[in-house]
Amino acid sequence: MSVLAVIPARRGATRLPDKPLRLLGGRPLVLRVHERVAACGVADRIVVATDDREIADIVQDNGGEAVLTRADHPSGTDRVAEVAAAVGLEDDAIVLNVQGDEPFVDEAALAGAIAIVRDRRASIGTVAVPGAEAALASPDVVKVVTDDAGRALYFSRAPIPYLRDASDAALRRPLVRQHLGVYVYRVEALRRWVALPPHPLELVERLEQLRPLAAGLAIGVADAPPPFFGGIDTEADLLRANDAWASFTAVPSPA
Repeated sequence: MSVLAVIPARRGATRLPDKPLRLLGGRPLVLRVHERVAACGVADRIVVATDDREIADIVQDNGGEAVLTRADHPSGTDRVAEVAAAVGLEDDAIVLNVQGDEPFVDEAALAGAIAIVRDRRASIGTVAVPGAEAALASPDVVKVVTDDAGRALYFSRAPIPYLRDASDAALRRPLVRQHLGVYVYRVEALRRWVALPPHPLELVERLEQLRPLAAGLAIGVADAPPPFFGGIDTEADLLRANDAWASFTAVPSPA
């Protein structure tokens, strides 16, 4: 079953203006993400979804495929859904959403989320990595807890699971998991997601994945190793990413 990878690339980020066009290793970030997804070899087709003509032109001038989308989408998932509709995918097709600021994304993370949907363990797949205890207190780190079948019970910016008694610290340690912003959907589930109204939990936590979860859509969570580097959201992140780029590219690409 073929996989369409969509890379949302919105220009209007406030913390890092013109993010998709900022340079990483001498090339625009959006191209680095496209190159990484292609190197991972998990998608049969890759499309950059953007609301900006300059971004689309840069992608196309470098041999990639881009689709111009509406500028008023509230989330990357809505932008991905517009692309899925534009290319005429069937309800059973698989769509991979890779954030446009994740040039270091791991092949195992993508493949794990795809396998959940392909194997019909859930109609939505995502990824978590072992979380450091220090990350529990950070609202910028999204945590997830799952049931025994690996399906998400809840995502939160708060420290979950909560440690009531210090004597249970060892019991909690393997349960601390950090969510990565990789999503895979069957098209039918993607359409259901974006047709739902925003949920109060989503609005309170500012986490869009709580919308389908609250509506009863199962979200399978694949395990992956900690990423080489996280997403790029700020000027400081971009500086650190450029410092790390040479070391990252020295690692052999996925086969």
